[in-house]
Amino acid sequence: MSVEEIIDSLKKLANLGNINGMARFGINSDGTLGVSMPDVRQIAKSLKKNHVLALELWDTGIHEAKILAALIDDWKLVTDSQTEKWVIEFDSWDVCDQVCMNLFDKLPFAYAKAFQWAGRDEEFVRRAGFVLMASMAVHNKKAPDGYFEPFLEVIAEYSTDERNFVRKAVNWALRQIGKRNRYLNQKAIETAEKISETKDSKAARWIAADALRELRSDGVKRRIAGKK
Repeated sequence: MSVEEIIDSLKKLANLGNINGMARFGINSDGTLGVSMPDVRQIAKSLKKNHVLALELWDTGIHEAKILAALIDDWKLVTDSQTEKWVIEFDSWDVCDQVCMNLFDKLPFAYAKAFQWAGRDEEFVRRAGFVLMASMAVHNKKAPDGYFEPFLEVIAEYSTDERNFVRKAVNWALRQIGKRNRYLNQKAIETAEKISETKDSKAARWIAADALRELRSDGVKRRIAGKK
């Protein structure tokens, strides 16, 4: 299927009502057709992994086409320059998250990118760094605790970023690391307690309070009981 045929399929699924609903959740409506994620995923399932097609879809600039690009790209062919091009073109939190969770976190250099992007000032680039941390905490089941502990230092460092899409990603990364096992749960709680001492930052106080509420919950304790 050509990029033109795929875009035509997306346009047939366009829904103005969805665009308005997406905007209420902070999703950028520019270049958006309003196609639901289940429909985007259904199209992706009908396609094989295709790196060239993924690049073409991304370059259309269409919101849903960018997400679809991440779903069909072959991570083994993704280059550093591609990730840098895409990350600076993130213009909505959902595109950022879908690309990071479905493609970038599989890359052998994802770990380095998490640190690099977290240290960048652009809002969605920094968000991408912390989304990678959160996603790797979920997907990298066999990674040792020492793999994630350095992330906690970066989380504490940038917990004072007041931008909404950044603070939510910082919080997400902290919570996901703290739900891996009892050891990292304690380390994440200690990090959150340290962050809570930042009196002059509303973002830091929210990140800490929200993370501590979940990390200390009975549900999380039951989930990590017995995990190494």
